[in-house]
Amino acid sequence: MAHLASRRTRALTLPVGLALTASLGFLPTGAASAAPLHGAASAAAPADGPKLSYVVNTQGGAGTVKQVRKEIERAGGTVVVAYDRIGVIVVHSQNPDFAKTVRRVKGVQSAGATRTNPIVPQATKDIGVEQPLTAEQERAAAARATAGQDPMEPLQWDLPAIKADKAHQKSLGSRKVTVAVIDTGVDDTHPDLAPNFDRAASVNCVSGAPDTTDGAWRPKAGESDHGTHVAGTIAAAKNGIGVTGVAPGVKVSGIKVGNPDGFFYTEAVVCGFVWAAEHGVDVTNNSYYTDPWMYNCKNDPDQGALVEAVARATRYAERKGAVNVAAAGNSAEDLAADTVEDSTSPNDTTTVDRTIDPKQCPDIPTMLPGVVTVSATGAKGLKASYSNYGNGVIDVAAPGGDSTAYQTPEPPATSGLILSTLPGGAYGYKAGTSMASPHVAGVVALIKSKHPYASPAVVKALLTLEADAKACGAPYDIDGDGTVDAVCEGGKNRNGFYGAGVVDALDAVRW
Repeated sequence: MAHLASRRTRALTLPVGLALTASLGFLPTGAASAAPLHGAASAAAPADGPKLSYVVNTQGGAGTVKQVRKEIERAGGTVVVAYDRIGVIVVHSQNPDFAKTVRRVKGVQSAGATRTNPIVPQATKDIGVEQPLTAEQERAAAARATAGQDPMEPLQWDLPAIKADKAHQKSLGSRKVTVAVIDTGVDDTHPDLAPNFDRAASVNCVSGAPDTTDGAWRPKAGESDHGTHVAGTIAAAKNGIGVTGVAPGVKVSGIKVGNPDGFFYTEAVVCGFVWAAEHGVDVTNNSYYTDPWMYNCKNDPDQGALVEAVARATRYAERKGAVNVAAAGNSAEDLAADTVEDSTSPNDTTTVDRTIDPKQCPDIPTMLPGVVTVSATGAKGLKASYSNYGNGVIDVAAPGGDSTAYQTPEPPATSGLILSTLPGGAYGYKAGTSMASPHVAGVVALIKSKHPYASPAVVKALLTLEADAKACGAPYDIDGDGTVDAVCEGGKNRNGFYGAGVVDALDAVRW
């Protein structure tokens, strides 16, 4: 039924780096100095293995971090960047026993490889085929636009689905609010994004260390257009051209964490959240999972370290005032089940079949505490066929699109997918929980615009209180073949398909 364009970036297409050496010089919050460490590394650590990237999560304060860095070097590691504020150090090493050695060092809580494939150039992976609008489709849409609408807005069934069209009559959002698109990069030269782009809050984090070279946040030729599509859904300007975003008056920044091969590794994700935290970002959108594991099991020493590193980064961003919003995923899995089958990990080398407990093996960052987890709906308002779900896991739902064969929009919309911006000034359709999450990020931005001094906890409470509660409804047989495709558990006000309900942009600007 659907071709998954990228399991990493959670986008569906349906039929119709250079290491930098740096330190941010921050101490872990509430940290105290520690006694000298006892190194377990050999002065002549082996360096004949594949070059891998690692995260080392430390305990204690400045003294501890300083000593751990010494032990990292003794173990054959090279520090790429140290995020001292959260106690996470990014390291490259060719010592096959690096992680095992460093875990024995006093002051180290955990350490693990962020990948299973060496740091070498790889062939570019398939990122899916977008569905750009033809000139004829653009002209037809513009002919249907009414007063106050951008030309392609009649094709955006997703805006009235969350009452964003009515919200725009009251507010477009505040330019003092910035939403960071932590993704594959954003083309800020797009005429629908340029008016709202926040350059100061944009960066390339692919290496794990921030690269502030002008334009480094943009996708290069041949790289994924995913982040640009996400950015348009959030904040495409209401400027008389193209499409309209959910919050067309707020700013949007690009934090590039997806590498040219389409992978979102832990070091890049950590860098992205820390950068957002340090640059006044109010909302982060995360339409990906952290590679190479779809689910990271805490009892595995490597995967557990990745969970800890990303969790520290998301908590730090929230402490600094950001609301983190994330896509639930496109595997049609019940994330509240006792077990889930994963045959796609690790996705950067040879995959293995494993049965995991999602409560102990979370999809990160979406299943981390404090992160708003978003499921996708289609044009008929039902859970999208591909969307993950789970009672107690899903917080809210939003339009992500679905096959027109399953959920057909009302005219004048012609596609059940989500229309948004693409690099090079283009527009096109995509579907996935990747597309649902930015709708929520846009609504969060409208709430923050209305309540500029509200804490992340208050903003998240308003988001769920203002959502339109949606009951499970009839047994879910999305393809009409007589077989129930997913089971929705819970009541009208909170259930596994829609969480607290479908987000409401109009309530966001009037409450």
